[in-house]
Amino acid sequence: MKLLPIKSNFKMILFISMFLLTLTIFAQQNMRTGNEMSVLFTDKDADLQWEPCPPFMPEGCSIAVLHGDPVKRNLDVFFKVPANSDIPNHWHHSAERMILISGELHVTYKGENTQIMKAGSYAYGPSTKPHIAKCVNSEPCVLFIAFEEPLDAFPLIIKE
Repeated sequence: MKLLPIKSNFKMILFISMFLLTLTIFAQQNMRTGNEMSVLFTDKDADLQWEPCPPFMPEGCSIAVLHGDPVKRNLDVFFKVPANSDIPNHWHHSAERMILISGELHVTYKGENTQIMKAGSYAYGPSTKPHIAKCVNSEPCVLFIAFEEPLDAFPLIIKE
């Protein structure tokens, strides 16, 4: 009679062990068959494919996709504007998480004071909040931007 509870516990331990082993093997197999690769870029990489910005942006403005797809969520880009360029009033559906790579950028969000970004500065821009910017100094401004939503930018025309 005493063997029966031990046998029952053994079966339960064996079942749990097999279950955990199966999960571990399945998880390792998924990690091995995953096709996503890591990436590493600098703003000077020759492999970057710089594309023009929307027409309302300053001449010489360009964007390089670092990771993701511009028509899908979670996109990382480099955004580059020439020195002494004004970025007109515009807004995005997505919030923006930004780090200035080079240059100096003065950014003004509607209803807020101008903020000065220097190389290494982090900034967060709320979704749909209009903003303007100016790249100052003698070098282009390169900004890393992580978009939560697909990439878009809409100009705001202020009527006087």
